[in-house]
Parts: sequence; C-alpha cells; structure tokens
Amino acid sequence: MAKPLLFSLFRAVNVRDILNLQVYYPWEFLSSSPCRTIVFPLMTSGVTYWVIKSLQQLDICSSCINSYTLLVSPRLLFTVFSFILDYSVYRLAPFWEVDPWKALVLLAGSYVTLVFYTRTFTNTLEGLFFALLMVLVSSRKSDGSLVGPTSSPLIGIITTAGFFNRPTFLAFALMPLLYWAGLIVDSQKSIKTVINHFSKLVLCACFTAIVFVMADTFYFTSMDLDNLYITPFNFLSYNLNPHNLALHGSHPRVTHFTVNGIMLFGVLHILAIGAGIKTLKKYIHQLIRVRSFCHGSSVHSEGSPTLLLFYFVPLAFLSLFSHQEPRFLIPLILPLVLFSTSQNRAVKWRHVITIFNVLGALLFGCLHQGGLIPCLCHLEQLMHSPESSNHPRHYTLLFAHTYMPPRSLLNINKRDTHIEVIDMAGSEEEILCQTVEQQANNFTCNDCHVFVIIPGTVRATITKCSVSFKNETLIFPHLSMEDPPQVPFLFSGNWRSQLGLYILQVDRDQQHL
Repeated sequence: MAKPLLFSLFRAVNVRDILNLQVYYPWEFLSSSPCRTIVFPLMTSGVTYWVIKSLQQLDICSSCINSYTLLVSPRLLFTVFSFILDYSVYRLAPFWEVDPWKALVLLAGSYVTLVFYTRTFTNTLEGLFFALLMVLVSSRKSDGSLVGPTSSPLIGIITTAGFFNRPTFLAFALMPLLYWAGLIVDSQKSIKTVINHFSKLVLCACFTAIVFVMADTFYFTSMDLDNLYITPFNFLSYNLNPHNLALHGSHPRVTHFTVNGIMLFGVLHILAIGAGIKTLKKYIHQLIRVRSFCHGSSVHSEGSPTLLLFYFVPLAFLSLFSHQEPRFLIPLILPLVLFSTSQNRAVKWRHVITIFNVLGALLFGCLHQGGLIPCLCHLEQLMHSPESSNHPRHYTLLFAHTYMPPRSLLNINKRDTHIEVIDMAGSEEEILCQTVEQQANNFTCNDCHVFVIIPGTVRATITKCSVSFKNETLIFPHLSMEDPPQVPFLFSGNWRSQLGLYILQVDRDQQHL
C-alpha cells in the first residue's frame, strides 16, 4: 500500500537540498547504501528548483516557491523532454518502413505518453534513453540502403547513463546492442575496424561510469574516496533479494504479460502477442522442415520479428522479478507503436484504441489518487495564510489509505517544527482510530489543529472513532484502487462522496469537554 506512484525520487532530494524544505527522505538515498544516482535528480528537478529559487532571490517573483510551482516546474521540463520520444519515432519510422505521421498520431494518442511521460519518473528517463538508443543503432543511407552505425561513443554513453538511472535499463538495451553489434560485424570487412568500434563503446561507457560514481560519492560521502558508491550495484543487490521485493508487493510472474501490458497499451499489446505467437509458430514450422531461418524472410517481413523482439525481450526480463508495476513497462511504447503502425495493423482498431486511451487518461490522469495533490495545495494555503503566519499554530496532518503524501508540496521549511505529517498508509480501523484519538486528546498542545485526510470510501470507518469533526472539506475527484467504491454506492445519491477525498478537522474543543 501507499507506494509513491505519483512522485518519483527526483522531487524529494532536490527540494531538501536546494529549497531547504522538509521532505520524506527515501530509503533509496540513505547514505549507508544508496541505490539511486543523484546525477539525474540534480540535472532535472534540481535545475527547475534552482531557477525558482533564483527568481525569488532576485525579487523577480516574490512568491515563486509554492505548491503549484513545485509541482508544475519539474513536470514542465519532463514534458519538454518527452518530445525526444516524438523525434525518435519520426526518425525510426522510415527505417522500419512505417508511415511516420501515422506512428506519431498513435504515439500522441496514447494515454501513456500523456500521463506517464509528463511525470518525474525514473521510468520516463529510461524510456527516453531507450528511444535514443534505438535511433543510434538504426542507420540508413539517403538511398535507403542499410549502413553500420558509427556512433559507438554515444551508444556507450547512453547505455551507461541509462544503467545508472535504472539498472533495469540493461533489459531494454540488450536487443538494440545486439542489433548494433550485428550491423557492425556485417558492414565491416576488417576485424580491426570492428574492434575499434567496440573499443570506443567500452571506453566511453567506462568514462561515463566514472563520472557517475564520482558524483554519487561526492554527494553521499563528501568525496571520501576510500568508500566509493556504485549505486546500480546496491540497487541490484537489494532487488535480487526476494524478501526485499516482497516488502513492496509480490505479483505473479505473468502480471506484466496478462495485466500490466493490457492496462497500459490495450489492443496494441494483444496484437503484439498474437503476432508473436504467429511468428513463433512459423519459425518452429520452418525448423521442423529443416529450412534456413533467413530463407525467404527478412526483418521487415510479416510479423516484424525484430520489432517484436525489441518489445518482448525486455518484457520477459522484467517478468523475472516478482515485483511488477505497470510503469516499469512504459519505455516499451516506442517499439510497440512502430510495430502496430507497420502494415496498418492498428487501423481497424482505431475506434477501440481511441476509447481505451480516453478512459485511461481519465482514470490514471484524473481519478486515480487525483485528490491528493489538490488536498496538499489546499493545506499549504491554509497553513501559510496571513492568519496562521501572525499567530503560529501547530498542525498535525494524518493521511490514511492514500498514496504517500509528497511533503514538498506543503512548502514546510526545514526548521519549522509546527507542522507534523503522519502517514498511516493502509492501517487497520483499530490502529487508525487509536492514532486519531491520541492526537485529539493531546492536552500538551493548546493551539493544535489536527486534520485527517481519507478517501470517501473510508469515511464511514472514521465515524466509528470516538472523536468529532468540524470543517469538513471534500475534494473531487479521487479514486483509491486499494479502497474502491462499492458499485451500488456509485448509483446512489452519495456517489460523489465515494469518489472524493475528505479533509476532516478534529474538533479538539469538543474532545476536551
């Protein structure tokens, strides 16, 4: 429960380091054994926060640092980065004999592009690195003939950067690298030239790795060179332990194939599976008849087996891990779009695809945990209102049955001890009531304000606690998949409350009586 799906690790570290605000410190960035590099958070969200801070210090914008700018500025930067995906599709389409404009329409119409590629996920950067790598390994002359790629240094840099961003990038990079190696060997007659290409790749990869290691070591240990931090190895060490993965949720190994792929890509995923089975049967039939693999077929033949490998090989490797979230698959949208556009496979399903993406955008872009951000913005305005500033008060914010609330959007200074955030995650009714009652009966604090934030589906539960509430605020819409509303309630007059997030203020005066 309470996985921080809405926010990646990018935001927290930068807000703390650059803007001196209170944040929840992710376990991945603990200096004892950090699992994530600090380079990309500083280069992305860090840059936007530095700009905001500079504008405020120069009096160009007196109130630049607020919940809205803290939310929007990093997302705006990632939205700009997302056009790398469009550029990659446009460049790759002719190589795979696909209409570039049809491919771009299919890409732009996907809710995965709209929702996930405008968020500060490490998976978003992983998808962009995967797209750039596919562009680098796919080369064609102006006359249309194939040519071996000569960008070995860039391939080494991109592969290493993607690996430090998320070590799972190796699963996505495997097929492009094998494809590149095949083109290099086929296009070069001299063994010396082949070795030269591979040497450039390895040298640039090693240099890039050294830069990342030094940057992480300097950040986490103040450049104590006796203790170098290689964050991807810590990441792999942690995630290869099944007990650690179980703490974040265990799923059947087929979840990516049977659930997450359909949830993200809908009909396109099903078409790919069907084509994959058909292609597999074809090759097995050829092997039975002892025919050559290449006889009468090519990478651009029906089924586009190479594009299918670009899609299914990473999917298979990611399925080896027991913890499987849908966002892990978002980089696969690129080969899937190219495959689905080839031979107009997706044309006859265009109406279904359109409806699917509209519903997906509404569900994951608006409804799913949709009230959490407006709730935090509302509380930030309340706690930083002129009345609160003139008469300092103590605020206790208790979140239950929501995703982990990003503290940064509350705009709380590091030194401010008057605001406390308690994340109850998916606590049972008894524990939840006990905590709320304890906060309500805290007699050591005279001017304390306790707020309980819960989805509407848990509203009935909180009324069973021995506390009374005032100033009830409903934020609509909000859908918690962990506590989904019952279907009969959705057709009743109370349906709006079932799809809302409540901010309940505890009436401490009544409790003291």
